[in-house]
Amino acid sequence: MSRRSHLLRYLSARLALAPLMLGLIASLVFLLLRVAPGDPIDALLGPKAPAAARAALRHQLGLDQPLLSQYGHFLSQLLHGDLGLSQNSQEPVLGIIRASLPASLELGVVALVLAAVLGLAVGFSGIARPEGKVDLAGRLFGIGTYALPPFWAAMVVQLVFAVWLGWLPVGGRFPPTLLPPQGSGFYLFDSLRAGNGQQFWGAMRHLVLPAATLGVLLSGIFTNALRLNLRRALGSDYVEAARSRGLSETRVVLRHALPNALLPVLTITGITVASLIGGALLIEVTYSWPGIAYRLQEAIAQRDYPLVQGIVVVVAGLVVLITVAVDLLVAVLDPRIRF
Repeated sequence: MSRRSHLLRYLSARLALAPLMLGLIASLVFLLLRVAPGDPIDALLGPKAPAAARAALRHQLGLDQPLLSQYGHFLSQLLHGDLGLSQNSQEPVLGIIRASLPASLELGVVALVLAAVLGLAVGFSGIARPEGKVDLAGRLFGIGTYALPPFWAAMVVQLVFAVWLGWLPVGGRFPPTLLPPQGSGFYLFDSLRAGNGQQFWGAMRHLVLPAATLGVLLSGIFTNALRLNLRRALGSDYVEAARSRGLSETRVVLRHALPNALLPVLTITGITVASLIGGALLIEVTYSWPGIAYRLQEAIAQRDYPLVQGIVVVVAGLVVLITVAVDLLVAVLDPRIRF
């Protein structure tokens, strides 16, 4: 069987398993929300509301039905692509996600690019003198940035650059004195397309601190991955063979060791997406960034079952698609991989 056939089989298998995985995640979220402490009726009406009003609202939301009936209704909606209505606002969950997702994607993409550039630069910087001062500093940077608590780092950055220095806004996504750009929901892209420099600068100033915080915290993953894989590649037989042919050390590193060391880093990029989502929750809450992670935190606090379930399913679907795409890209670039 040809390599292309193997790749198509692998892709088909992963895509076939994706609905099962999403169904399992959705089922776990459904169950955990029901067994977790707290009542959505208390979040909507308060604990002192009249019993009749509480019973009427519980019936309206379908929360008085048996758990199995609620689960069956949830799965039926999910199979038809309907995530239901928010219990708090009675808006379609899909509409809320569509409105919030561009903010998270804009923050995530900028942070991921910054993390990759900074992390790879630091990881590569110590290769000339292993175990030297630069290499030691790179190791400390990789460990330190990965170990820092996101909420603590975000508050320190806010305190220094927004409160003490006053260079950038302390939170939010756009200046309240300006009308946000209309279009796709990606403010940088929409303001550039409209040719409005004031809107672009306003969106950029609000993006700098959360994206820089999240990017620096994630950069340690790339630093450690590149450093370890590059050192392993430099000690391999094919690199020694290249050196024995009289090739310069620069060419050996750039043409032989670095491409092979970057392949595992590409795989880690897919895993980093999951870390990005987890870290983005704390970053978005700290910076009041109106993304999907911020809405998830609000929905959990309000016991908004449909909104929590819908956000988790959509985010899980994005993670599955991205990891499959990264695995296929690595398989295409590395002919040694077999499925």
